[in-house]
Amino acid sequence: MLNITHNKIEDKEYLGKLNSFQILAKRGDNLKLIKVLYLIGILILIVLFLPWTQNIRSNAKVTALKPNQRPQTINSIIAGKIEKWFVQEGQFVKKGDTILFISETKEEYLDPNLVANTEQQLKSKEFAVKSYMEKVKANDNQIDAMFNSRKLKYEQAQNKLIQANLKVQSDSVELSAAQINNKIAKEQLIRMEELYKESLKSLTDLETRKLKVQETQSKVFSQQNKFISSKNELINAKIELQSINADYRDKIAKSESEKFATLSNMYDAEAIVSKLQNQFVNYSIRSGMYYILAPQDGYITKAIQSGIGETIKEGAEIISVMPSDYDLAIEMYVNPMDIPLLQKGQHVQIQFDGWPSVVFSGWPGISYGTYGGQIVAIDNFISENGKYRVLVSHDKNYPDWPKEIRLGAGASSMTLLKEVPIWYELWRQINGFPADYYKQYTTDVKVLKANENKK
Repeated sequence: MLNITHNKIEDKEYLGKLNSFQILAKRGDNLKLIKVLYLIGILILIVLFLPWTQNIRSNAKVTALKPNQRPQTINSIIAGKIEKWFVQEGQFVKKGDTILFISETKEEYLDPNLVANTEQQLKSKEFAVKSYMEKVKANDNQIDAMFNSRKLKYEQAQNKLIQANLKVQSDSVELSAAQINNKIAKEQLIRMEELYKESLKSLTDLETRKLKVQETQSKVFSQQNKFISSKNELINAKIELQSINADYRDKIAKSESEKFATLSNMYDAEAIVSKLQNQFVNYSIRSGMYYILAPQDGYITKAIQSGIGETIKEGAEIISVMPSDYDLAIEMYVNPMDIPLLQKGQHVQIQFDGWPSVVFSGWPGISYGTYGGQIVAIDNFISENGKYRVLVSHDKNYPDWPKEIRLGAGASSMTLLKEVPIWYELWRQINGFPADYYKQYTTDVKVLKANENKK
């Protein structure tokens, strides 16, 4: 519209009452608002395409990296009665320092000379075992002597049998000779009688011949008696030869029976010795358990048992100790849906309770007051709270964690995942989809060198 006159319609009072004129008058203000809205929309569109780091947020608490560095309770291995305390809460103790002394409460261990008496019983049984061993050796020597004696006796009996057999043969020959002589003497007597009848021989010759016959007859009887005696001696020699084995068999069997009985007693004594040795060692070790010692360097945190004269049971918790040297770690719990997204060596941003910080979950690079960590362990089984436990240690590429942090302190962790546009993250959150799975690749210098050497 051309301004060809100095009369302005805005000065007309009645025009302000017209609706159409009011709408046209506000048109310029609406254009400014539209420009602002366009500018905001463009900024929002630009922001939607900015990179956003996906992450897993979870609550955590401070713990020790190694099991032996975590707080532990000292238990009493044996039952007893508290006699004396050597420490107090908050005191620093070294490994092997005495914490308290307990006395015995069980009846079978109340004897103050129990170890010495058991040792004396053990020595006595050891001497008994040695005595049985010597007796077994004596039985072996006796059995060996019997075997040698039986061998000699058997050879002697064999020689005696041979002699008896030869004597029987000799007496048999002599008996035959005597019988022949007797027969000849009888024939000579018959001829002598015929000659006497013919008066060719005298009566004296006849009587002499008769005497000769009687002598030969007597000699036959004597040789028969000697022959029968020789046969009896031969039979006796055979019987003696057979009886030697039987007699010595019985004697050797008796000695072996005594030997085995001695061995049985020796084995019983050895079993008792083994039992007494076990008891002696157990009593000796038990006597050393009256003093409760510190398992490692640390600080006494809390006395679970207290007082003097209080009785404790076997395995009862007595006192808790916090190790002095430990490596800090973070124990966080992750939902089962997020476990496939985690792997060892993955970076984690940590915020400790009591340390001020400004955290931007999507832009970890501009977060303030957070500390770096990396995953060192992931449980393969679910915890009682329905989540998986993940252990995070300090990342050496980031500043050290505060030295003032103590075990059990609270923390919150933020595990960094894949970078995606903001619009994609909003779309994922609206639809309830899990974060994107990705594999974190690391360069291993040794592996690269090994591959190069193979080529």
